[in-house]
Amino acid sequence: MNNQGGGGGSIILATFLVGYMLSQMPLPQFAEWFRPEWVAMILIYWVMALPERVGLGTAALVGLGLDLIKGSPMGLNMLSLLIIAYLTLLLYKRLRMFPLVQQAVMVMVLVGINQLIFNWVHSFMGTRSDSLIFLLPALMSAVLWPWLFVVLRGLRRTFRVS
Repeated sequence: MNNQGGGGGSIILATFLVGYMLSQMPLPQFAEWFRPEWVAMILIYWVMALPERVGLGTAALVGLGLDLIKGSPMGLNMLSLLIIAYLTLLLYKRLRMFPLVQQAVMVMVLVGINQLIFNWVHSFMGTRSDSLIFLLPALMSAVLWPWLFVVLRGLRRTFRVS
Protein backbone atom coordinates (compact mmCIF):
# COMPACT_ATOMS: atom_id res chain seq x y z
CA MET A 1 0.00 0.00 0.00
CA ASN A 2 1.28 3.44 -0.90
CA ASN A 3 1.53 5.54 2.25
CA GLN A 4 2.48 8.71 0.39
CA GLY A 5 -0.70 8.91 -1.71
CA GLY A 6 -0.67 9.93 -5.34
CA GLY A 7 -0.37 6.38 -6.66
CA GLY A 8 -3.17 4.04 -7.42
CA GLY A 9 -3.01 3.77 -11.17
CA SER A 10 -3.26 0.01 -10.79
CA ILE A 11 -6.42 0.40 -8.69
CA ILE A 12 -8.02 2.58 -11.36
CA LEU A 13 -7.01 0.07 -14.04
CA ALA A 14 -8.34 -2.83 -11.96
CA THR A 15 -11.73 -1.14 -11.59
CA PHE A 16 -11.97 -0.71 -15.36
CA LEU A 17 -11.01 -4.36 -15.87
CA VAL A 18 -13.79 -5.40 -13.47
CA GLY A 19 -16.13 -3.13 -15.43
CA TYR A 20 -15.11 -4.89 -18.66
CA MET A 21 -15.83 -8.27 -17.08
CA LEU A 22 -19.21 -7.17 -15.75
CA SER A 23 -20.15 -5.75 -19.14
CA GLN A 24 -19.48 -9.14 -20.75
CA MET A 25 -20.98 -11.35 -18.07
CA PRO A 26 -23.56 -13.67 -19.66
CA LEU A 27 -27.17 -12.88 -18.82
CA PRO A 28 -30.40 -14.60 -19.83
CA GLN A 29 -31.99 -13.19 -22.98
CA PHE A 30 -34.81 -11.45 -21.08
CA ALA A 31 -32.30 -9.67 -18.80
CA GLU A 32 -30.00 -8.28 -21.50
CA TRP A 33 -31.81 -4.94 -21.57
CA PHE A 34 -31.40 -4.62 -17.79
CA ARG A 35 -27.57 -4.71 -17.90
CA PRO A 36 -26.19 -1.46 -16.47
CA GLU A 37 -23.39 0.35 -18.26
CA TRP A 38 -20.65 -0.62 -15.81
CA VAL A 39 -17.71 0.90 -17.68
CA ALA A 40 -19.50 4.22 -18.18
CA MET A 41 -20.41 4.40 -14.48
CA ILE A 42 -16.83 3.61 -13.42
CA LEU A 43 -15.56 6.29 -15.81
CA ILE A 44 -18.04 8.82 -14.40
CA TYR A 45 -16.86 8.05 -10.87
CA TRP A 46 -13.14 8.41 -11.62
CA VAL A 47 -13.60 11.57 -13.69
CA MET A 48 -15.69 13.05 -10.90
CA ALA A 49 -13.25 11.98 -8.16
CA LEU A 50 -9.94 12.62 -9.95
CA PRO A 51 -10.56 14.96 -12.91
CA GLU A 52 -6.88 15.92 -13.15
CA ARG A 53 -5.89 12.27 -13.52
CA VAL A 54 -8.75 10.54 -15.36
CA GLY A 55 -10.08 12.51 -18.30
CA LEU A 56 -10.59 12.42 -22.03
CA GLY A 57 -7.47 10.36 -22.76
CA THR A 58 -8.56 7.67 -20.34
CA ALA A 59 -12.07 7.76 -21.80
CA ALA A 60 -10.69 7.25 -25.31
CA LEU A 61 -8.51 4.30 -24.29
CA VAL A 62 -11.25 2.67 -22.21
CA GLY A 63 -13.75 3.18 -25.03
CA LEU A 64 -11.41 1.67 -27.60
CA GLY A 65 -10.89 -1.33 -25.32
CA LEU A 66 -14.65 -1.69 -24.94
CA ASP A 67 -15.05 -1.55 -28.73
CA LEU A 68 -12.58 -4.41 -29.07
CA ILE A 69 -14.18 -6.49 -26.32
CA LYS A 70 -17.78 -6.03 -27.44
CA GLY A 71 -17.09 -6.22 -31.15
CA SER A 72 -19.05 -3.04 -31.77
CA PRO A 73 -18.26 -0.66 -34.64
CA MET A 74 -14.79 0.73 -33.99
CA GLY A 75 -14.97 4.07 -32.24
CA LEU A 76 -18.60 3.86 -31.10
CA ASN A 77 -17.84 3.23 -27.42
CA MET A 78 -14.90 5.59 -27.63
CA LEU A 79 -17.13 8.40 -28.92
CA SER A 80 -19.84 7.83 -26.34
CA LEU A 81 -17.38 7.57 -23.44
CA LEU A 82 -15.56 10.70 -24.63
CA ILE A 83 -18.85 12.60 -24.58
CA ILE A 84 -19.69 11.24 -21.11
CA ALA A 85 -16.21 12.14 -19.80
CA TYR A 86 -16.40 15.64 -21.31
CA LEU A 87 -19.81 16.32 -19.78
CA THR A 88 -18.63 14.94 -16.43
CA LEU A 89 -15.53 17.15 -16.57
CA LEU A 90 -17.79 20.15 -17.14
CA LEU A 91 -20.01 19.24 -14.18
CA TYR A 92 -17.67 17.49 -11.72
CA LYS A 93 -17.63 20.27 -9.12
CA ARG A 94 -21.42 20.28 -8.99
CA LEU A 95 -21.68 16.50 -9.08
CA ARG A 96 -19.43 16.21 -6.03
CA MET A 97 -21.79 18.43 -4.04
CA PHE A 98 -24.97 16.57 -5.02
CA PRO A 99 -26.43 13.92 -2.70
CA LEU A 100 -26.24 10.36 -4.04
CA VAL A 101 -29.84 10.37 -5.26
CA GLN A 102 -29.25 13.49 -7.34
CA GLN A 103 -25.97 12.05 -8.63
CA ALA A 104 -27.90 8.93 -9.66
CA VAL A 105 -30.26 11.09 -11.71
CA MET A 106 -27.28 12.71 -13.43
CA VAL A 107 -25.77 9.28 -14.08
CA MET A 108 -29.06 8.25 -15.66
CA VAL A 109 -28.91 11.31 -17.94
CA LEU A 110 -25.26 10.67 -18.90
CA VAL A 111 -25.79 6.96 -19.55
CA GLY A 112 -29.01 7.85 -21.39
CA ILE A 113 -26.94 10.04 -23.72
CA ASN A 114 -24.65 7.05 -24.20
CA GLN A 115 -27.62 4.84 -25.10
CA LEU A 116 -29.04 7.47 -27.47
CA ILE A 117 -25.71 7.62 -29.33
CA PHE A 118 -25.72 3.82 -29.63
CA ASN A 119 -29.31 3.78 -30.91
CA TRP A 120 -28.56 6.59 -33.35
CA VAL A 121 -25.54 4.79 -34.85
CA HIS A 122 -27.41 1.48 -34.96
CA SER A 123 -30.28 3.19 -36.79
CA PHE A 124 -27.80 4.03 -39.57
CA MET A 125 -26.91 0.34 -39.71
CA GLY A 126 -30.61 -0.65 -39.87
CA THR A 127 -30.88 -2.27 -36.42
CA ARG A 128 -32.54 0.43 -34.34
CA SER A 129 -35.02 -0.20 -31.54
CA ASP A 130 -38.66 0.66 -32.15
CA SER A 131 -39.34 1.44 -28.49
CA LEU A 132 -37.62 3.21 -25.63
CA ILE A 133 -36.46 -0.08 -24.11
CA PHE A 134 -32.91 0.82 -25.13
CA LEU A 135 -32.93 3.35 -22.26
CA LEU A 136 -33.35 0.64 -19.58
CA PRO A 137 -29.57 0.37 -18.99
CA ALA A 138 -29.62 4.06 -18.03
CA LEU A 139 -32.30 3.40 -15.43
CA MET A 140 -30.46 0.36 -14.07
CA SER A 141 -27.23 2.34 -13.91
CA ALA A 142 -28.98 5.02 -11.85
CA VAL A 143 -30.40 2.41 -9.48
CA LEU A 144 -26.96 0.85 -8.91
CA TRP A 145 -25.01 4.14 -8.78
CA PRO A 146 -25.19 4.71 -4.98
CA TRP A 147 -23.70 1.27 -4.24
CA LEU A 148 -21.03 1.57 -6.92
CA PHE A 149 -20.12 5.04 -5.65
CA VAL A 150 -19.70 3.78 -2.08
CA VAL A 151 -17.58 0.79 -3.19
CA LEU A 152 -15.30 2.88 -5.43
CA ARG A 153 -14.94 5.62 -2.82
CA GLY A 154 -14.00 2.98 -0.27
CA LEU A 155 -11.34 1.60 -2.62
CA ARG A 156 -10.03 5.08 -3.33
CA ARG A 157 -9.74 5.90 0.37
CA THR A 158 -8.35 2.50 1.41
CA PHE A 159 -5.56 2.59 -1.17
CA ARG A 160 -5.18 6.38 -0.99
CA VAL A 161 -5.67 6.91 -4.70
CA SER A 162 -5.20 10.57 -5.55
